[in-house]
Amino acid sequence: MSAHASKKVIFAALAGNFLIAVTKFFGAAYTNSSAMLSEAIHSMVDCGNQGLLLYGIKKAKKPADKAHPFGYGMELYFWTFVVAILIFAVGAGVSLYEGIIKVISPHPVTDVYINYIILSVAIVFEGAAWIVAYREFKRSQTHPSLLTSILKSKDPTIFTVLFEDTAAMLGLIVAMGGLFIGQWLGIPEMDGVASILIGVILAGTAVLLAYESKGLLIGEAASKAVVTAIEEIVTAQPDIVAVNEILTMHMGPHDILLNLSLDFDDAITSADVERAVTRMEQDIKARLPAIKRIFIEAQSLLDNPPRRDDFGQEPA
Repeated sequence: MSAHASKKVIFAALAGNFLIAVTKFFGAAYTNSSAMLSEAIHSMVDCGNQGLLLYGIKKAKKPADKAHPFGYGMELYFWTFVVAILIFAVGAGVSLYEGIIKVISPHPVTDVYINYIILSVAIVFEGAAWIVAYREFKRSQTHPSLLTSILKSKDPTIFTVLFEDTAAMLGLIVAMGGLFIGQWLGIPEMDGVASILIGVILAGTAVLLAYESKGLLIGEAASKAVVTAIEEIVTAQPDIVAVNEILTMHMGPHDILLNLSLDFDDAITSADVERAVTRMEQDIKARLPAIKRIFIEAQSLLDNPPRRDDFGQEPA
């Protein structure tokens, strides 16, 4: 997934959420609906989140320097984690608070049909943003299962927006359902119950997003396909006796650090080793351009027994 595609998804979500937030705040003020106010706050939080993601993308592009020799790619992972905290603290927290207050001290929602209209328009806007995010994610999907692909994704901008838009769609449905049931059965507390459910949805989204962001932030290995490709390139070299260890770590969505521990043929010269290293680096970067930095150490297999690789398997 290119940075251009990531920005396309974020800008689409930002535009949709801003329009939705304005209409929701109008509806909440006019009809005195707690669920609508929760949804309005949710949309404003989403706008702020998308702004943070754009900031993270910009910061991640900074070139490496002496203070950060491996670059700033992990800035994106950090700001994604901040987004998760905001969703939990602001979005979920305010929604739960508003809902509890409304259940304790219920008051009827006025002009409920205005809320229906606003929520229907919001579903159209949010649905359009969700479709954009889903299509972009499908282009980079690496597994038949959508959930597995999300869990294995290294680009948080795509799955963050997809999480947010999915939560927003669920929240809109809950808000409309709460208003309808409250009006139909004459139970004003249902507006508050809907707000609480929206808070629960947001809290669940935030926890899942925080879990994924944490994994990326502390350093995740490259995919099994990438590691397998590296092993194929290395074992094809005539001067390599054995692969001791393959270690990878994502420094950014498209920035992988690779460390190889290899046992070279004892019969070759140091010049042969240098040529073999150069050849391997060129082959790896040509086939796997996401690998930006490669460190290769020569170590005897006898002195360095096989250790488990990135996926818990002993190297061949």
